[in-house]
Amino acid sequence: MRHRSEAWQKIAGASFDVCVIGGGATGSGCALDAQLRGLSTVLIEAGDFASATSSRSTKLIHGGVRYLQEAVTDLDPGQYNVVKRALHERRIMLDNARFLAHPMEFLVPCYSRWDVFYYGVGVKIYDRIAGKHNFFPGRYRSLKDSLARWPLLQGSGLKGTIAYADGQFDDARYCVALVQTFTQAGGEAINHARVVRLQQDAGGKISEAEI
Repeated sequence: MRHRSEAWQKIAGASFDVCVIGGGATGSGCALDAQLRGLSTVLIEAGDFASATSSRSTKLIHGGVRYLQEAVTDLDPGQYNVVKRALHERRIMLDNARFLAHPMEFLVPCYSRWDVFYYGVGVKIYDRIAGKHNFFPGRYRSLKDSLARWPLLQGSGLKGTIAYADGQFDDARYCVALVQTFTQAGGEAINHARVVRLQQDAGGKISEAEI
């Protein structure tokens, strides 16, 4: 990534096909995608890259067990497709940056045999949707095993836990890695720079950005 003073010189008065305003996860991803498609792109961020929402996520890479539950209980195919797509993207994120992301085991405490059955079936469906993109299969863990792995868990009435796989990542560093990849692909990026005005040509098309 260029030093800011050098980036200013490259951007000032230059022409680009695409100007992306906002250097968070979405903006950085869009800028990289545009640049890789052959569109000369500039990325402008008013603060620091990944300094807002993109550094305050849950840090989870997941398909969304909750969305799967809604898909089943509400018979909503849209929620099912969200889970399926997200599980596919989950694997891509880990494959692209293993130094910033890793699989993680999650435990769902069960205080009745119905919980064991209900969550056990749900996790198996989750595994099935993930298919070849799954990290490791979900499983039942006994009371003893569950408390050994989660000592602070309320043990009274506990029947065990259902374990399943999702992922965890460093959201801010992942976003910055996107920006770095974008600049390595030929894009121009600058932070602490605000777009204050957009100019239009005679046809009403945005033709200039004042930074």
